[in-house]
Amino acid sequence: MKFTCMVISVSDINAARKFYEDLFGLVVFQDYGRNIAFTCGLALQQDFDWLVNLPKEKILKKSNNAEIVFEEQDFDGFLDKLNKHPGIERLGEVVEHSWGQRVIRFYDLDGHIIEVGEDMKMVIKRFLDSGMTMEEVSVKMDASIEDLTKLLNSQYMMDE
Repeated sequence: MKFTCMVISVSDINAARKFYEDLFGLVVFQDYGRNIAFTCGLALQQDFDWLVNLPKEKILKKSNNAEIVFEEQDFDGFLDKLNKHPGIERLGEVVEHSWGQRVIRFYDLDGHIIEVGEDMKMVIKRFLDSGMTMEEVSVKMDASIEDLTKLLNSQYMMDE
């Protein structure tokens, strides 16, 4: 068995598609009109109630029980892009977690929580470039040197 995608309910498929293409640079894999799948594994579904055979009132907005997570190599550049969309409802400002990753959370057009975080490779590189040793980075990020090295050497979050 393999995971294929996450489908989220949207009220306007065209507006949602534009939001995800413009803000995140997502690329459409398949477009079936009221269902659009992106190459990253996210899919949008208009008329979600019809798809899952539930009454419309059971499809909730802002349920706040999941988030769609992206990582960005140019986090500051993304923040500049986000600032050009003043109508987006944010869940606070940028937070820097104890392990050093900066993130911001906001709602998409249909009330789904989006998290955009600094690419973890970039966090490690930022610490190393500041003069920290790999041992110090390991302590700061609460991760083994082996795991950090594996992450640095992986294709994780590389441009595809």
